[in-house]
Amino acid sequence: MKKGWRWKRRLLKRGGIRLAIVIAAILLALSARTALTAAEAIAPAEQSVPAERVVAVVIDDFGNRMKGTAEMLRLPIPITAAVMPFLPTSQADAEAAHAAGREVIVHLPMEPVKGKPSWLGPRAILTALSDEEIRLRTEAAIADVPHAVGMNNHMGSRATADERVMRIVLQVCKEHGLFFLDSRTSYKSVVPKLAREMGVPLLQNDLFLDDVYTDRHVAGQMLLLKARVQKHDRTVVIGHVGPPGLITSGQLAAAVPGLRQASVRFVKLSELLAPPAPYSLPGAELPGSISLESGLGSKTPAVSPTRR
Repeated sequence: MKKGWRWKRRLLKRGGIRLAIVIAAILLALSARTALTAAEAIAPAEQSVPAERVVAVVIDDFGNRMKGTAEMLRLPIPITAAVMPFLPTSQADAEAAHAAGREVIVHLPMEPVKGKPSWLGPRAILTALSDEEIRLRTEAAIADVPHAVGMNNHMGSRATADERVMRIVLQVCKEHGLFFLDSRTSYKSVVPKLAREMGVPLLQNDLFLDDVYTDRHVAGQMLLLKARVQKHDRTVVIGHVGPPGLITSGQLAAAVPGLRQASVRFVKLSELLAPPAPYSLPGAELPGSISLESGLGSKTPAVSPTRR
């Protein structure tokens, strides 16, 4: 009897151990499933947080106290004021922009493929000029715009495609510690190639806001901006004072709150530079027109590609 009882007790003991192992395995599986469910619940919330996007807004054609000048300087974002040299209020506009905490760059007038000389303003950079004269005019333009930290081209579809001309302009920029913003008024621009070769910090325009001077068009460009920031972490846009000044400033003011809610942060243009190496922003195709070379006071609502 004793042997039989011992045998039964061993079986019970072994069965208890096996049962305990089974129960432990079940509990471990349930614990893992609970952890996985919690992770699945957290993951969508983490994925729904959008990455920060940065946008630099450049406003061209300051320097002639044109329509929208005051409105642009009052915008609740850090715009970069591109000031044309040698105009009646070039220095005053640059000083006003600087006093308002805005970044200032030289908006250098440069020869287009087609257009009226009056659209360029005085002492423009022309492809027929000598090397010495191009250098003198570029130097003078920088001297005429106080607080400038960079430069971009006003018009210039012919000049920015000329390697001799742009090599001189970029060399002067380099000597003065200025970066260059290619406004991209021509797909033939040699600026990216030369800037990389010469070690000049470079940025490029991604979108013109007001290449057509109507509320409807500028509103449409704002929609393109909103679409672009969903796919790109940095964007440069260009608007203007002058004929579209009040339209563009109004559309920008209206769009800012929504863009900020979409995790867009507005920055000075120079903040997009990547130190210490020269920076070249890959240029995406500009939606709509790739050219904007309007006159200083032109009332023409649209810009034809033949006037670049």
